[in-house]
Amino acid sequence: MSEAPDKESKTEEATEQKIRDAVEKGNLPFSKEAPVLASVVAFLLIAVFIATPGAARLTFFLAELIDRPEDWLLNSSEDVGQLFQVLAIAVGSALLPILVIIPIAGIAASALQNAPRFVGERIRPQLSRISLAKGWKRIFGRAGQVEFLKSLFKLSATSLVVFFVFFKSNALFTDAVASDPRALPEFIRQNVIRLLAANAVAITFLAGFDLAWSRIHWRNELRMTRQEVKDEHKQSEGDPLVKSRLRSLGRDRARRRMIAAVPTATLVVANPTHFSVALRYRPEQDSAPVVVAKGQDLIALKIREIAETNGIPVFEDVLLARSLFKQIQVDQVIAPEFYKTVAELIQFINSRQKHRA
Repeated sequence: MSEAPDKESKTEEATEQKIRDAVEKGNLPFSKEAPVLASVVAFLLIAVFIATPGAARLTFFLAELIDRPEDWLLNSSEDVGQLFQVLAIAVGSALLPILVIIPIAGIAASALQNAPRFVGERIRPQLSRISLAKGWKRIFGRAGQVEFLKSLFKLSATSLVVFFVFFKSNALFTDAVASDPRALPEFIRQNVIRLLAANAVAITFLAGFDLAWSRIHWRNELRMTRQEVKDEHKQSEGDPLVKSRLRSLGRDRARRRMIAAVPTATLVVANPTHFSVALRYRPEQDSAPVVVAKGQDLIALKIREIAETNGIPVFEDVLLARSLFKQIQVDQVIAPEFYKTVAELIQFINSRQKHRA
């Protein structure tokens, strides 16, 4: 009862992060029927192109062995071992294509679906693998039902193929009994090819369905709820509330440092209450006047208050204050177009200080 709402609530497609996590854990779509199809096709190719010459060589060897038994003396256990060794080599060379090509075809069909990789998560012991509830779900769940239908299709298709190839007409068995014994291997080979070809056609349809189903089922299993998407976005991008709070704290710290730098200013340009820009100019340290603080409205008034408390001259220039505020950042030197105007203000301050002295 608890899983149905959860399945229904997974309305969102899996994100790239969810897919990457699944791939890293070895959770990938895989069709079990593709390797089976590859093995059947490989067996068919062997029967068509390789079986005849291989069987001919083995038949010739056995005929030589039977026709000339005097060539093999069995006087000791070493002679018997040598005979068995020769037989094993002859039979092995005939069966070698089957033992090599079919496994390679199955491995290639698996590798083409997903690149081979070692995933420790797949071999890690998990209690869910021996859980009766999980096992019951795998057997009687949607995936288990699809596997049952595939098995039923394979059984039905194989039965129909065998019936139409071997039992629909009784002539097959009568022809086998009436045929020349020397032609019997070729007769068997031709009928095995018919059987394999018919099965290959049936399994091709099944493998095509299974390839599509495995990927659709994999995507559905990875679907996420809206809350999971939001949580993942927060983890990858950061919680918006936390980020907003951090930005606010950063602005507060920068504002406090800026206000603390106002007493080091040489002059303040105001507009007259909306904007305030504090400039510092020390010829031995600064190549040009530097903006040490700037603010608008309440911060502008605070800058003016600190400047007046520390005896820093405040000049009211609407255009200059507005332009400096918009164009120059804190801790940056002023642009060349402001040099003349600011230099006149600094010269005025210096002349007044000399006059007082």
